[in-house]
Amino acid sequence: MTSDPRAEEAYAWIWLPGTTEPVVAGRLARERGEIVFNYGRSYLDRADAVSVFEPELPLRAGPLRPAAGLTMAGCLRDAAPDAWGRRVILNQLGGRRDDDVGRLDELTYLLLSGSDRIGALDFQTSPERYVPRTAGTATLDELLEAAERVERGLPLTPDLDRALLHGTSLGGARPKALVDDGPRKMIGKFSSSTDTFDVVRSEFVAMRLARRAGLDVAQVRLVSTSGKDVLLVERFDRTRSDAGWQRHAVVSALTLLGLDEMMGRYASYEDLAEIVRRRFAEPRKALRELFGRLVFNVLSGNTDDHARNHAAFWTGTTLAFTPAYDICPQPRTGGEASQAMLICGDDRLSRLATCLRAAPAFQLDASEAEELMIRQIDAIVTGFDTVCREAGLGPAQSELLRRRAFLTPVIFEGASQHLRDRAPVW
Repeated sequence: MTSDPRAEEAYAWIWLPGTTEPVVAGRLARERGEIVFNYGRSYLDRADAVSVFEPELPLRAGPLRPAAGLTMAGCLRDAAPDAWGRRVILNQLGGRRDDDVGRLDELTYLLLSGSDRIGALDFQTSPERYVPRTAGTATLDELLEAAERVERGLPLTPDLDRALLHGTSLGGARPKALVDDGPRKMIGKFSSSTDTFDVVRSEFVAMRLARRAGLDVAQVRLVSTSGKDVLLVERFDRTRSDAGWQRHAVVSALTLLGLDEMMGRYASYEDLAEIVRRRFAEPRKALRELFGRLVFNVLSGNTDDHARNHAAFWTGTTLAFTPAYDICPQPRTGGEASQAMLICGDDRLSRLATCLRAAPAFQLDASEAEELMIRQIDAIVTGFDTVCREAGLGPAQSELLRRRAFLTPVIFEGASQHLRDRAPVW
């Protein structure tokens, strides 16, 4: 195995709102176990300069250290690869399937991952010349093959290596790659060798039903390649213009809450709602959307609703939720389940009654909250069979979702009789 690189500094380049070319914003450097950020003087002198994110990195001169408990600013960590991207990078460095993704540090991962990362940042070794780490030419078939080889710990050809590396800055633990589809940029999500059910088609079903239920959800479609399904999710952080692609800054809820992965278990919907009330451009609309997403996660059995699976656009002055993404049912083996984020106080139980107790934090009274729940339940019941057919799910897989993920009886426990009467008899 080759020796690991270790970066001591990197330069953050940023796409300012409405632009198609990046400018250097500042320098990241390792100091006593922390990543410290300094804005460049030339950037601070720009009339159109915006902060990378406030209050973490306010637009001012001097070293900006991460908040207590963090080793780097969350808005910078949001641009780094997660588990899957790190596995691809380690594969490129000659790593094994069981290699420790923690063996490289964050600064190094920022510099080794692809440049077309989520949000409006990229990272370079130079403050003067921007050289994007771009993709090789590869078909969807080849990307799928490359992802499978990485899962098995097998080396890639140089072309496939470059193509798969292009998507290493994407979040999440599951196999994925970036796909250009003419006027759109997509994320291709693949099945995994460890899947115990049809994850790809199940996510398609949940995303489509969430849209039917009135939520703002990323556009998705299913394609088949080499006899396997791929979920294509349209990127909402890119807009095509006559001059080229514009990038939109995005921060995770983990960053909004001032937490990192180690503290993620303390993330709370109520705390996030408080941030929405104080900082979002249209707080009442955003609060209703957030409550709707919480409810749909409970109704659909999506218990993987951790704080990295919620995000907001950052304009430099205001925040607004991105479309929902990564809504994937988790068929349960037992009766009770819990959400990844706290719902009401210390309660994270996947029940409508828990959501109802939290409703005041979203500026909803009980009748408004129940009305929203009923609309979502009705949308799932009336649309379930249709969307399962669109997904091409067979009877066994459809029944698995129906019996063990969507609208399971336990989520109605403790709810009003009015809500319990809506529980379907599948």
